Amino acid sequence: MSRIHNLSEKRSVVDLYMRELRDVNTQSRKEHFRNNIEKIGQVIGYELSQTLTYSDQSITTPLQEMSHPVLTDDLVIVTILRAGLPLHNGILSVFPEAENGFISAYRKHNQDGSFEIEVEYVACPDLTGKTLILNDPMLATGQSFINAWEAILKMGKPSKVHIAAVIGSQEGVDFIKDNAPMDFDLWVAAIDPKLNADKYIVPGLGDAGDLSYGEKLQR
Repeated sequence: MSRIHNLSEKRSVVDLYMRELRDVNTQSRKEHFRNNIEKIGQVIGYELSQTLTYSDQSITTPLQEMSHPVLTDDLVIVTILRAGLPLHNGILSVFPEAENGFISAYRKHNQDGSFEIEVEYVACPDLTGKTLILNDPMLATGQSFINAWEAILKMGKPSKVHIAAVIGSQEGVDFIKDNAPMDFDLWVAAIDPKLNADKYIVPGLGDAGDLSYGEKLQR
């Protein structure tokens, strides 16, 4: 059974990071914008860590031996380039020993104004039996997540899947629930009510990739 974990349902320091990410008066500083996304990634990593598997192992302190819990999940953190890099780094800082994967997924625009999600590049370790954390800051239509997920399933079937995002649209969340290849946990800092005509999240924050790294030419 899939589960949705919406961090905005409880007041926390994430509200501060989100306000600065959304506000046009504070989001224009690229480094600060990236740092706020990384911080949200760290919070998501912490929250997610409480659902993972641990076993007790013996360690020795300067005074005596003791039993201590140790993470036993084999984690693979996969990000959708390029906007996902700050979120990826935040999650990775919580799980520094995790394996990593990278995948390109972008909007290929047509002359009539429509677009498709194109996946071109995949670099990913074997996922068989591992815990996958697939992340991208903006869960708009949900198609990027599903296309990326289907592409990396060629690397093996994970035992558990976590999806991480900064902002999701309700439409995108519903799309993933209806089309996911297997059950998942979604960790998201906020879920906004709608998409506009260009399929951007409203109120959202704009284009996370451009705000993090600068504007790009459309293909």
